[in-house]
Formats: sequence, C-alpha cells, structure tokens
Amino acid sequence: MKLLNWGFIGCGEVTEKKSGPAFNEVEGSHIVAVMSRNETKARSYAERHHISKWYTDAQELIDDPDINAIYIATPPSSHAIFAIMAMRAGKPVYVEKPLASNYDDCARINRVSEQTGVPCFVAYYRRYLPYFKRVKQIIQEGGIGKIINVQIRFSCPPRDLDYNSSQSMPWRLQPDIAGGGYFYDLAPHQLDILQELFGIITEAEGMCANRAHLYEAEDSISACFKFESGIPGSGSWCFVGHKSAKEDRVEVIGEKGMLSFSVYNYDPILLVTSKGTTSITVPNPPYVQLPIIKSVIEDLQGIGVCSCTSVSATPVNWVLDRILNKI
Repeated sequence: MKLLNWGFIGCGEVTEKKSGPAFNEVEGSHIVAVMSRNETKARSYAERHHISKWYTDAQELIDDPDINAIYIATPPSSHAIFAIMAMRAGKPVYVEKPLASNYDDCARINRVSEQTGVPCFVAYYRRYLPYFKRVKQIIQEGGIGKIINVQIRFSCPPRDLDYNSSQSMPWRLQPDIAGGGYFYDLAPHQLDILQELFGIITEAEGMCANRAHLYEAEDSISACFKFESGIPGSGSWCFVGHKSAKEDRVEVIGEKGMLSFSVYNYDPILLVTSKGTTSITVPNPPYVQLPIIKSVIEDLQGIGVCSCTSVSATPVNWVLDRILNKI
C-alpha cells in the first residue's frame, strides 16, 4: 500500500475538526507538516495536533522530500497558485472548495493537472455524506417521480463581524480574495450537490445587489439556471435578512411529490407524496470530510476512485461567475 504523507498549506478553522484529523484516520495516511505565513499559528497547530514539522513558506513545504501529497486550505485566491506549484513538483493535491476564486483559475489548474498527469481533488465533501446519499437514493429510486423543478432558498441575518466596517473585513467578504462575498463561500456546496443529483448546469443568470451596505460584496442574489437534463431551477440568497426569514432549504419538485432538505443545517429530509409526509433523519460522521478524504486517499493508493476532481468541480465556478455576471 502506498503511504501518503501530507503537508498542509493553511491551518485555519476548517482544518481543526472538519478535515485535519481525518487525514490520520485513514490507513496509509499521515500528516507530516503544516504551513502558515503566521509562525505562531503554524507552530501552535503542529504542537496541538502532534505534527512533527511546520513551515512559514509554502515552497519549502512542497519541496520537503518527506511529503508526497498536499492539502490546500487557504482562501480561494491562492488555491491556483499553490495547486499548480504542488502539481509541477509531482505531488497530488486536495483543495478546499471552491476550487478557485474564478472560473479562469479553475481552467489553469485543470490544464496543469492534464500536462503533469498529477491529480487534483476538491473538498466538495457533501457528495460523500450519508445525508446527501440518502437524498440521491430517494430521487434515483423515483420517490417523487420525474423531476420538474429545483429551488434553493437561503437566508440568514448579518454576522456580528459584518458590522465591523472600520476594521479589516474577513477574507470571505473580500471579492479579490474570496471571489465574491458569502455567496462565493456558501453557494458552492449547494450548487455542487445539485449538479451531483441532476447533472451539469449549462445555463445560468443572476441578479445581484448590495442592500445593507455593510461591506462591498453582494449580499442579496437571485438566480435562474438550467441543467443539461433540461430541468429548470432557481435560487435566492440573502445574507442580511431578518432572523425571522432565516432559511436553509432546497426543494425538489417532482410529478409524484416533493423532496426538501438543507445543505448546512442537516434538517430532517422531508418526503411529501400522496401517501403523506415522511421525515428522515440521517446522522453524519464527526469529521464531515472523512468520507471524501478516505476516497481521495484510496484513489491515490490505486484501490479506489474519487469522482470529486478539479474537472468535476470546475462547473460550480462557472455557475458562480455567471450568476455574479463575472463572465
């Protein structure tokens, strides 16, 4: 069995529980080193997670002969830079979502992956969670019949840090770093799941606004799109709504019923047909990225196949950029 020795570029919040510990949970996988430009942060993460090495320079980590695979957990604007550096060094990459901060950078990553023959995987981990596999099973088994329409509705109040306009804005609200506002951070998981269920989105348009003027990025978005199968869909996102309007819901309308589920709250899946309403609760693993990381590792070990490649992740960025009128 091929042993995978991982180097982390970035060791922020997402690596603490969602992803980081999972790399040591899979047979044949081990975390060797972490990197952050903040020396204190890198050392602290390494010590707390019993990792032997830490760096403040990404190139030094990539060049470490003890490392043969790279996990990139930085803001999206640097994903392409680090992924290309790693692939050109012959080291496969696992990148946080979205793949990049724009569609063009996704295309660059795919070209380098093809040229070097080095794989790049993307952390759309919800594809692999039991909750969403159950959603997919219901649809594939015809639980609501032929699919007619798909709708995304997401609304949440502003966060406390959104009001700190006099201070440095978090990177998720800086379009040059994140690709957009909260939409570019949260909508990718929603759009990826829908494309996993219904195929690639081939048409997309959006209307965006900044209604609260708390930051420069868009805070309210409405969109319409169509899947390659011909199914039409729509989406509404509001990141400055009143708490009474808080919602995380996807509705799939079929000829024989309706299926609804959430993407972030993991609310019970609701199946509504002429027979009545069924509420389905599906628990997820403690480390939500464990299933996909296991799939990535098994792919690199030659004993499995992970479908969540940079190529399969790129259509999400195309849709995001179309909705935000970036392309």
